[in-house]
Amino acid sequence: MEEAARAAGATRVTRVRLRLGDLAGVVEEALRFSFPVAAQGTLAEGAELAIERVPVRVVCRQCLTEQTLPPPFVFRCSACGALDVQFLQGRELQVESIEIEENHAGEDDDETANP
Repeated sequence: MEEAARAAGATRVTRVRLRLGDLAGVVEEALRFSFPVAAQGTLAEGAELAIERVPVRVVCRQCLTEQTLPPPFVFRCSACGALDVQFLQGRELQVESIEIEENHAGEDDDETANP
């Protein structure tokens, strides 16, 4: 993220948007707690962390029914009962986007760039 922000001419990262799947194996509260520590001394220090939760979606390989699974997760097709499902989403842990401030020639460092 730091490399991408610098390549875009960032002087500061103001927001980091993450997609966090319900099966990513990451506790959201722990991520929120550790983000400021991990960002310390980087362009993302002080940045807001915005997390989009991604529900578990599967498709049954037997009857092709697509469905969203609520917790607690039972990986069984609700239409035909088959245990043969393919994951479509829900295991993500990815940076969706970052918002930055840029320093344009002749402007103060605290100016926010307009997209």
